[in-house]
This record gives sequence, structure tokens and C-alpha cells, in this order.
Amino acid sequence: MDIILVTQSILSFLWNPILTFLIGITILVFVHEFGHYIVARWCKVRVEIFSVGFGKEIFGWTDKNGTRWKIASIPLGGYVKMFGEGDAIIRDEDSQSEREMTEAERKVSFYHKRLSHRAYIVAAGPAINFIFAILAFAILFFAVGVPTPVNDKQLSVVGSVLPNSPAYHSGFSAGDKILAINGNGILYFAELKKIVEASAGQKLSVKILRGKKEKILNVIPKPTDIKIDGQYKKVGRLGITGDPGELVNIKQGFSEALLNGCVKTYEFSKRILVFVGNIFIGKESTSELGGILRIADISGKVADQGFANYISFLAILSINLGLINLFPIPMLDGGHLAFYFFEALRGKPLAEKTQEYGLRVGFALVIALFLFVTWNDFINLGFITYVSNLFG
Repeated sequence: MDIILVTQSILSFLWNPILTFLIGITILVFVHEFGHYIVARWCKVRVEIFSVGFGKEIFGWTDKNGTRWKIASIPLGGYVKMFGEGDAIIRDEDSQSEREMTEAERKVSFYHKRLSHRAYIVAAGPAINFIFAILAFAILFFAVGVPTPVNDKQLSVVGSVLPNSPAYHSGFSAGDKILAINGNGILYFAELKKIVEASAGQKLSVKILRGKKEKILNVIPKPTDIKIDGQYKKVGRLGITGDPGELVNIKQGFSEALLNGCVKTYEFSKRILVFVGNIFIGKESTSELGGILRIADISGKVADQGFANYISFLAILSINLGLINLFPIPMLDGGHLAFYFFEALRGKPLAEKTQEYGLRVGFALVIALFLFVTWNDFINLGFITYVSNLFG
């Protein structure tokens, strides 16, 4: 087969969602790095470079404070370079000489800032990701509204119960309003479905409202094999259908929208952390982990559903970015915060060798995770099958 035709076919398979992905990732990277930048400036640290992307500079300018703002060729991240970020030595690249910082330089050096200020600067990146999510949800609730059932019908209301199903044997009835599962509140039927699918063969405690009386029903979702992207996956089934009723968007006042934005951000953060925890204890499959290809695929599909859905997706992605960066892995913000924690306990920084080895291990972990989730993406998106068929 003509290699050019194969290449064009593969590119067309990948290209559709790329634009929406690049727009989204650029926004989130800028937001994250701006958090570091603005707090560094507040702490009177000189910022030398603010880069969206890695690699060769495509476009940039230098502001009056001496910061170089630039767009780089590889748009899969970014960084803020601060003066004195490494150590207290100034190295002249032209003469290959070294010297101590002057008093004026120490005042704007990251290295010479007190521990609390360095921690603020590092933590500001993930923090602003959560703030972005809160504001994005709040603006959506304020400007677009919240889908609200008409005639007091909730999205989590049971429409029908299949005979001889787990729900049938556990006592579910049409009209039951599902309030919570294992203590976690439920509003949307989609939330119920996701939990049930991930809990095949596991006992669930379901709180329902029947008439004016609340009841607890215990049920075990039936393990069922379903085919997804050409592969069979075992999921849980209760044997119920939802009764969403008619929905209208009800706009909220800004204070209410802001509060609900905080609640929504907290709920998504909790779900993500629970999911990660379940992977470590074996309750979730690592095949569920996705990387940039799956994110790009989802971003393209969500963008097709409208601007509001795309903004909501960016908010959720921003929460993921904030949480991931808080993991105590050297190379990530959480790893630096872990170093500062030990520095606070010891009264002095960890040895340079210790930090160096930590960064090497962290780099290896990040690369290994990247390769793993990328392979997952190839499989889950059907890319391997797609390429095989081209040569078949």
C-alpha cells in the first residue's frame, strides 16, 4: 500500500478533534502557569520566562519587567522560569564563569525566598486550576442555567424495573427516587449508571424516596459482558430504566451559582480521587486511564455538543490537572511541595543528591505513565485495529 495514502488516512483519523484539544490544553496550561507567575510576582520574584508549550519559540515578546512571554512549538505543557530557581550561583554561559548573587539579585531570587513563599508559588498552579473550574461552572449556572425537571420529576427517578433483575429482587419499584449510593448523593441517572457499571458483583447500599418515606435497599449489580470498541468489558447492571421527565434550564443568581460551582468542583475532585484510589486497591481497571489522545477524542465530541458542554469539559479537565499536579511525585508541583514539607521538618533543605535522585525517579514515573496511558488510548480508541485494517 502507498505509504503516503496510509499516512493521510491515519492523519485524517486523528485530525478532527485536534483543534478543540489544542485550544483547550492551551487555555488550561496558561491558567496553570499564570497561577505560578502571579504569586511569584506577588512574592517579588523575578520571572524570566512564561512559556506555553515546550521546544523552539514560535512567537514571543518581552514585557517591561523583563519577562519573556512565548508560544513554543510543542503545545503539550508549559513552564514559568524564575530567577534563582535552581541555586544561589549565577553562571555566565559566555565565559563559563560562576559568581555569587548580589544583594539586589537575592531580593528577587526564588532560591532566597522564605519557605512559605516558595510553597505559595508552587501551590498556586494547582490552586488556580480549581478556581478556574469553580468560575467556569458558576458562569454556566448563571448564564446558561441548570437542567431542572418539570413537574418535580428528578433525573434519578426509576422509570421501570425489569422482571427477575437484581433491582426487582431487591425491591425497587417504578417511581422510586434514588437519593444516594453508599452515602454519596445522586441527582442524575447517568451518575447512577456509572457507579453501577463500575460495581459489578459488589454490594451497593441505595437510599431511595418512595412517596414520603426514605428506605435503604441493598443490591448487587449483575456482572454483564458488553462490547465496547471491539472489546468485551464486564459491567454491572441493575435492571432499571430512568424516568428523566421534561427538563428546562433554570438560571441561578451569581452567588448561588458560585456556591454550586464550589460544590461541583468538590464533587468531581472527590470522584477522581476515589477512582485513583480504587485503581490502587484493584476495584478499577487501569484500562480506564486515558492520555492526551483520549482527551483529544472526548474534546472533539463534547465540542460538537455545544459551547456550554465544552466549557464544562474544560472545567473537569482543569480539576484533573490540578489534582495530578498535587500528587507527591518529584517533577510535579506536589513533589516540590513534598520537598518543602521535609525542609520544614528538618529546618534545612534536603541534600542536593537526594533531590536529584528524587527528580530522576519522578521523571521516570511520569514518562512511564505517559507511555502507559498512550498505549491505552491506542487500544481504547481502536487505533491499533484501524492501522491493522489499513495493512490487512
